[in-house]
Amino acid sequence: MICIKSFCPKYFFYFITFDNCSLIFFEMKKTYHLSTCSTCSRIIKELGLDDSFEFQDIKSNKINLEQLDEMARMSGSYESLFSRKAMKYKSMGLKEKKLNENDYKNLILEEYTFLKRPVIILNDKIFVGNAKKTILEVANNL
Repeated sequence: MICIKSFCPKYFFYFITFDNCSLIFFEMKKTYHLSTCSTCSRIIKELGLDDSFEFQDIKSNKINLEQLDEMARMSGSYESLFSRKAMKYKSMGLKEKKLNENDYKNLILEEYTFLKRPVIILNDKIFVGNAKKTILEVANNL
């Protein structure tokens, strides 16, 4: 049996060969966070997230459409990724508007503070936001 663990920017993968049969297992560990957010920093530290994770600071490295679409697919909607706590939510008068999925998507792409943070992806699971219950779920899945 041969087992090779390798790293590429998006995934850790294991390549296993046994009796002329090869398997590849992918392991995705990523966090979308704001490096200037003390809550994100505290959560990352408390969870002990290490170099096996890919860290994307959404202010300096904005999320793109492909990343956002994948997060929405995993979480079930763009609305579930949208933060109503962002200061611009009130200042732009969004509280008074009826927003649809396309609105949520476009707002998150236009303004990084509209992404609920942190977003932590562990393989096929996504954890969105800083609620105690969410962070406990992440800890239980590490």
